Amino acid sequence: MAQGQLKKSKAPAAKITQRKQTGARVIKPKKQNLVKQQQMKKKHSAGLAAMTEKSLASKAGHLEMLRGGKKDKKAEESASKKGK
Repeated sequence: MAQGQLKKSKAPAAKITQRKQTGARVIKPKKQNLVKQQQMKKKHSAGLAAMTEKSLASKAGHLEMLRGGKKDKKAEESASKKGK
């Protein structure tokens, strides 16, 4: 026994769009001494981050994804022995 035709939905499913999130805007300084300070700050913070990653890698040396771990130290030692 037929119960009637199937009803079709009138509205299509809504598309899910992802919004691109942008960070805070940075206004570059105009004065020359402030430009120099910002460059030095960027350089030193990058150095600190690199040193931190290196120390973490040496503590967790079994993780091959991090550079500067036990694996890299062994490679450096073998390279220095071959060079002598």
